[in-house]
Amino acid sequence: AMQCFPSLVLALSSLLGALALLQLSLYLRVPSRYGKHEERLCRPRGRLPARCAWFLQELPSFLVPALLLALRSPPRLEPLGCRLLCCLFCWHYFYRTFIYPFFTRGRPFPLQLLFFGTLFCIYNGFLQGYYLIYCAEYPNDWCTDIRFTSGLLLFLLGMGINIHSDLLLRQLRKPGEITYKIPQGGMFTYVSGANYFGEIVEWFGFAIATWSLPAFAFAFFTLCCIGPRAYHHHRYYLKTFTDYPKSRKALIPFVF
Repeated sequence: AMQCFPSLVLALSSLLGALALLQLSLYLRVPSRYGKHEERLCRPRGRLPARCAWFLQELPSFLVPALLLALRSPPRLEPLGCRLLCCLFCWHYFYRTFIYPFFTRGRPFPLQLLFFGTLFCIYNGFLQGYYLIYCAEYPNDWCTDIRFTSGLLLFLLGMGINIHSDLLLRQLRKPGEITYKIPQGGMFTYVSGANYFGEIVEWFGFAIATWSLPAFAFAFFTLCCIGPRAYHHHRYYLKTFTDYPKSRKALIPFVF
């Protein structure tokens, strides 16, 4: 039977933090090569339709924790707080795997980025699932702890912003259209990367609710990975649209 090895959790979390800094160094000046930014860079050869690519990439983040739970003997999570935390992680990736891809209208996705994205989802799905299912120890009243309740509220707020922003982005483009338009409404009133802002808030909420090194490492990775992309989106909009609202920030309302 699988056991908890704290040294493995520490090593994997530290590596995730290092990967976050690597992401930041790679993409702070030059955007990753897909979506609206690929036109200015060399186009990758191999691609998959966006719906298929997002489904394949996000699937391991849902399946790996489910597999780890199935392998656990007895197959249960205790206490209730731990069970809820694992459900939050799987809930997000259920949406990202089985709902979001079938509504997206994005451009075909580069196979190279799909490969690395899938590897990351396997890695992070294992780290978060392994910690929560085999290592995490919470008091029975963790559900009433201020860290859990405040983190849960942040998670739900962030997920709501993320889903609502994705909806607004989809409504900008009719089926078959590939042109980009200025997003309006919701958090887009304040920031160019409203969908990214929501996801960052979501995972920092999860980290606070979980109060664990793996979750904080993942939240930091999310910030370093999609934070620069929000910044490049902001610059793209400012350069492309002369009427783009100058009051909007890139990622954090009223700050950045």
